[in-house]
Amino acid sequence: MIDVAGQANGAALSPYRRFMRSEWASLRADTPLTLTLDDLTRLKSVGDPISLEEVIEIYLPLSRLLALYVAATQGLFKATQRFLGAEDGKVPYIIGVAGSVAVGKSTTARILKALLSRWPNTPKVELITTDGFLLPNAVLEREGLMEKKGFPESYDNKALLRFLSAVKAGQRQVCAPVYSHLTYDVVPGESACFDGPDILIVEGVNVLAARPSRQPKEIPFVSDFFDFSVYLDASEELLERWYVERFLQLRETAFRDPRSYFRKYADLSDDETVSVAKDIWTRINLENLRQNIAPTRPRASLILTKGADHRIEEVALRKL
Repeated sequence: MIDVAGQANGAALSPYRRFMRSEWASLRADTPLTLTLDDLTRLKSVGDPISLEEVIEIYLPLSRLLALYVAATQGLFKATQRFLGAEDGKVPYIIGVAGSVAVGKSTTARILKALLSRWPNTPKVELITTDGFLLPNAVLEREGLMEKKGFPESYDNKALLRFLSAVKAGQRQVCAPVYSHLTYDVVPGESACFDGPDILIVEGVNVLAARPSRQPKEIPFVSDFFDFSVYLDASEELLERWYVERFLQLRETAFRDPRSYFRKYADLSDDETVSVAKDIWTRINLENLRQNIAPTRPRASLILTKGADHRIEEVALRKL
């Protein structure tokens, strides 16, 4: 039987090297902790508890590893420039962060951004989510895709690929559309621009997915532009529980804003809210997880597997 990383019957056939939490934590070495508890409070998402212990034991070793990878890539780029006699601008190192809804991608991406931006060789670290490349709600409704929001076919994949291609080519002032989780839609006329980052973190549920079937085979994958990728993993049971818990929290906060797309859920009882959340999870998010997100897990450079309370219990690093 082959598991998520391709290991068969306990034999050493996996392309990944696996670490239990304590083993991975020991790889931190002397990497300094540069985040405070206040920093962490600002960085974490709703319903995603994370401690400084998690940062120390999981993210500092990852930060150290990425420092080595980025430095090696920068060195190779400079050596290639010398070989070619070229004077091209710098090429950003791009990191993808993938995983299910409610698994904690946003928190992970923000923590990585905060840690990596403190390195002396990569002071300019930017973060973008692929939500801005979702088709506007009006288009999704016209094409019957509102129930498929977050699925690969619900994105403007051509625009996303153009953006990543421009960034990877070292183009200056590359802009992307902005998404509002309050209105649950792309914000008309608003954009976020990036001017030559050292590192760009790209976060989204399907950033490791294959191209939609309707696109020509010569069109690249989004992940073709990544130098490194992280997949956050957890059981379906935990993901559903976290989604419902977050939905209940949002009912008491963001959903109460009159501008919220989900305002209609703000006055539901606890039982009604749980029922609605479970229905949305099963009809949309679980289907997307099974069809599109989970199958991309073996494509990641690193898999972080969470247990109860969002605690990362195992790390799987792809062998070079």
